[in-house]
Amino acid sequence: MVERTPCTALHEIEDHGIIGDMSTAALVARDGTIDFMCWPRFDSPSLFTRLLDAEKGGEFSITPQLPDARNLQIYLPDTNILLTRWMSHDGSAEIVDFMRPALGEDGGGSQLIRRVEATRGRIAFTLSCRPRFDYGRIVGTVTPCDQGVNIDGGKADVNLRLTSNIALQASGGDVSADFSLDAGEIAWFVLDDGQFAPLTAQQAQQALDDTTTYWRNWVAKSTYKGRWRETVMRSALALKLLTSRDHGSMVAAPTFGLPETPGGVRNWDYRFTWIRDASFTMYAFIRLGFNDEAHRFTRWVDERITHTDAEGHLHLVYNIDGSTELAEQSLDHLAGYRESRPILIGNAAFDQKQLDIYGELMDAVYLSNKYGEAISRDGWAKVCQLVEYVAGHWRDPDAGIWEIRATPRAFLHSRLMCWVAVDRALRLAQKRSLPAPFGRWAALRNEIHEDIWATFWNEEKGHFVQSTEGTDLDASLLLMPLVRFVAATDPRWLATLDAIGRELSDDAMVLRYNMDDGLPGKEGAFTTCSFWYVECLARAGRLDEACTAFTKVLAYANHLGLYAEELDHDGSHLGNFPQALTHLALISAAYYLDRELSGDTKTMWRP
Repeated sequence: MVERTPCTALHEIEDHGIIGDMSTAALVARDGTIDFMCWPRFDSPSLFTRLLDAEKGGEFSITPQLPDARNLQIYLPDTNILLTRWMSHDGSAEIVDFMRPALGEDGGGSQLIRRVEATRGRIAFTLSCRPRFDYGRIVGTVTPCDQGVNIDGGKADVNLRLTSNIALQASGGDVSADFSLDAGEIAWFVLDDGQFAPLTAQQAQQALDDTTTYWRNWVAKSTYKGRWRETVMRSALALKLLTSRDHGSMVAAPTFGLPETPGGVRNWDYRFTWIRDASFTMYAFIRLGFNDEAHRFTRWVDERITHTDAEGHLHLVYNIDGSTELAEQSLDHLAGYRESRPILIGNAAFDQKQLDIYGELMDAVYLSNKYGEAISRDGWAKVCQLVEYVAGHWRDPDAGIWEIRATPRAFLHSRLMCWVAVDRALRLAQKRSLPAPFGRWAALRNEIHEDIWATFWNEEKGHFVQSTEGTDLDASLLLMPLVRFVAATDPRWLATLDAIGRELSDDAMVLRYNMDDGLPGKEGAFTTCSFWYVECLARAGRLDEACTAFTKVLAYANHLGLYAEELDHDGSHLGNFPQALTHLALISAAYYLDRELSGDTKTMWRP
């Protein structure tokens, strides 16, 4: 047997699809390599991280020997089942990759299933499975077992099994195979924790059929009938993959360490749940008719409210189970994507002061009550506590929505969301006839409202500004009309929108800001902000501009309709992938733009 050495080339961030089972997820590159996956949960140590280090990271590749083949990758319609194809004059082959969704909250461990088929001619394949446990620090031990091999992760306390109808060879901590298939022949490979009986070929095919049915039944629940349905549903399917089946929370992305600047230091861990995303998540799922997901996330949010301290202090980010131990660590042993280091796990921002999260949380609570379950008495008591915290702290400087690691500032967005927190609490109290100090809260809401106009409107510049520290713009200002603080056609707001278009937008790629944020280097355009910009144009009645911008931003998606957190100047993807907030913003922009283009005056108002 020929000893295999890993390829040193890395894939691009955008050259991937995602598969998963709502417990964990895997990135599958265009060439059929699984080069990023944590096991057994989103926030567990990684099993494959070749995307961050070609030599130490580990991967699971299956490669047909068709050197001049054309390579294609698509999802089976209305599913999260990924099909990778190779087509050449000498033959063709394909791999179907999927993870079988578990039934119920305790549906058992994960199963990664790979179906390999020669579709024309006789095709030789090479398999290399190189798991690297504990973020690439541990090489496991491989031993033969019935229909495959066991892989012992040693001190990582993870045990895996790879089974197949093809003979597998073990070498140290690696698994390999060389095999050939004639047209129509199929090989199956199943990676799991060994708690299931090994699948026969017939059972593996049944698992594929069941998974197909699962996803198509889920998509069929959607009430969305508007334009860009395929794009919107791909975003919804990606969001569903990022939702925890055990807790109902949603990770911001299933990855860590992917850079916002190639070679730079902005390489964060996004495998957690941000309070900031709560209302966006709620609104997107409700708009599309996925009420079960909205209600499960609501219950997770309610738990975070219940566990606030006596002062009503919230963390801005949590583990998917709601815990708050997110100490930041650097993985110095990994090379990094394009030598981008440090590679960070955990997130030190969890203990930052960010006042905007109170508005985003209250917006989610309000939406939940408007379209779902009524708040409990104890829940309302906690809401009142949160509002009182806002009353005492809304003028405080903080780290802001973008979690700057510099001196705290008084940000317009933070103050705006404090206004939202009080406004939604008042509306909820009125809607549910709940006890509240209406007069005092109304006066507080008015005071914050007037303060924003007096403090953050810059007469000389002729637009709103990011903070009291200067005259910079900030794309988070795009949320002002979206949360109903200002009319979308107010002249002062339109002046601000135009200023953002001039100074932060380049070919519909919108930067978050141009300020010094306390870190070296620059970042790319923030894809979420690009979709916010589209929605603001649509709300302002500038539909031609909105459609043009929307079309451009849609073109920046990868070959499967997925987005990373940011875009470089050439349109390549940067940051963690795929990013939930971007797909949430896409759904919102598509929904509103479709409504305006259809002349439909009915909409789901946010307040």
